[in-house]
Amino acid sequence: MAEIEVSAVLPVYNDLAALRIAIPRSLETLEEIAPGRFELIVAEDGSTDGSADFVREYEARDPRVRLLHADERLGRGRALNRAFAAARGSIVCYYDVDLATDMQHLAELIGSVREGYDIATGSRLLPGSTITRSGGREIASRGYNMLVRLILRSRLHDHQCGFKAFRRDRLPSLLPSVTADHWFWDTEVLVRAQRKDYRIREIPVRWRQGEGTTVRAKDVVEMGSAIVHLWWRLHVEKS
Repeated sequence: MAEIEVSAVLPVYNDLAALRIAIPRSLETLEEIAPGRFELIVAEDGSTDGSADFVREYEARDPRVRLLHADERLGRGRALNRAFAAARGSIVCYYDVDLATDMQHLAELIGSVREGYDIATGSRLLPGSTITRSGGREIASRGYNMLVRLILRSRLHDHQCGFKAFRRDRLPSLLPSVTADHWFWDTEVLVRAQRKDYRIREIPVRWRQGEGTTVRAKDVVEMGSAIVHLWWRLHVEKS
């Protein structure tokens, strides 16, 4: 069996309908990027809609697919940490199961790590990006990323795009310091990586908002609180 170069991770929680599209589309795209040298890990996080059974059946007939099941909800961040620890590839990437980011960008994302970057991340806020989403989501996203740049001194533009790749050998010195267990994981990883002088590349992407996604007042408060809490930890701990 060929050595695994790319481990792609799909974080999943009650996403059965999306999985029916995402798994075959992922396999097709990854086969073009790393023929016979990849694995697709589904980090299934305590789903109750049959997602685990669906992936288990797929895994039984296609050895390129691996199910990583959690009996209880871990949260997106902890589910990704667990999947990365189990990955066998020298390059580890993940993307949202709804394929909100166009999969045509996956080759460039992985190619950036092949070229020597420690992390590559999709960006919806670069000049070359094309995005489709509601006005409320757009305002919240730009405001959030502005605060991350201002308060946490990040040099990046988009911290929350669920489309990232890493050199696996750089993860052990990064992930143990990341405490976020859900959506803020993406931001904390990028902020801490910059403080460690990791080479990070942002790439513009085509992105569309998933169905049924909205921004609530509670979400805005949580976003601001998470930024302030990370600022506090960075200034009271030795990092």
